[in-house]
Amino acid sequence: MRTSSRLTALASAALLALTLGACGAGSTPAAAGRDCPDGRVRFGIEPYEDPVKLTPAYDVLAKALEKKLGCTVELQVVEDYSAEVLAMKNGRLEVAQFGPLGFVFASQKANAEATASFADAGGKLTSYTAGIWVAADSPVRSVGDLAGRTLALSSAGSASGDALPRYALKKAGVAENALKLDYAGGHPEALLALNNAKVDAAEINSQQLASAKAAGTFDESKFRRIWGSEPIPNDPITVRGDLPAVLKDKIRKALLELTPQDVAKVGAFLDVDPAGPLVAVGKQTYQPLFDLAATLGLTEDDV
Repeated sequence: MRTSSRLTALASAALLALTLGACGAGSTPAAAGRDCPDGRVRFGIEPYEDPVKLTPAYDVLAKALEKKLGCTVELQVVEDYSAEVLAMKNGRLEVAQFGPLGFVFASQKANAEATASFADAGGKLTSYTAGIWVAADSPVRSVGDLAGRTLALSSAGSASGDALPRYALKKAGVAENALKLDYAGGHPEALLALNNAKVDAAEINSQQLASAKAAGTFDESKFRRIWGSEPIPNDPITVRGDLPAVLKDKIRKALLELTPQDVAKVGAFLDVDPAGPLVAVGKQTYQPLFDLAATLGLTEDDV
């Protein structure tokens, strides 16, 4: 899944849940679980894709989780990463899925604990990569050639759509003020900017690339990747650290008992196909992202 213009193109998010309103699975009450606060668990996601597309997929996962927990699961689509961190910090979310870099700050500021993430059919934790792309006929051949040009990024605080491309610039010796960084508002918007020749280059991560190719909205033969990152572990689903131990254990157990069918629709957005079950993860899984944040001097203000 981060700037002053973050996600402005996703106007539908305002209709869904900018005020953290419940939607989806929460519309059908379940038997109240005695361990769940007020008989419910609030599950937050940030709109790393169009919420109109994301919500039906997360409804499937949330309803399956609801059955496992025995209490209502309220799916909440938040405005952006910072809103999601704030909601968990203020006790308005019990469960939340963060991008890998977003989790760094959620861990530090909201006591989020990584619990589960998305596996392949063999049960192995999946990953994705960041990338910088240009038009096939572009004279730009490397990150070093981006000086004086325009680079579309996703949104501030995204691992693949912000931090890692900026780290690539730093390693190539290209100062950020030597080019124009254009925060498009999301991964789809960054890809669209390149597709429409509005920028010289754009970040396109492997998940967005797979989604766009499947939808027929990106002809890879017309573009060229000039840089790619090391694999990034997929998004963690987290629990709030100050929850009662019995509830945290119950949520962890329920998440890890979900079937591949329960998570497949969400997995498709994360380039996990065919999907396996969720697998256990912890803070150590995402240590490279903590290290990256420290290297770039990032703070929660950058999310």
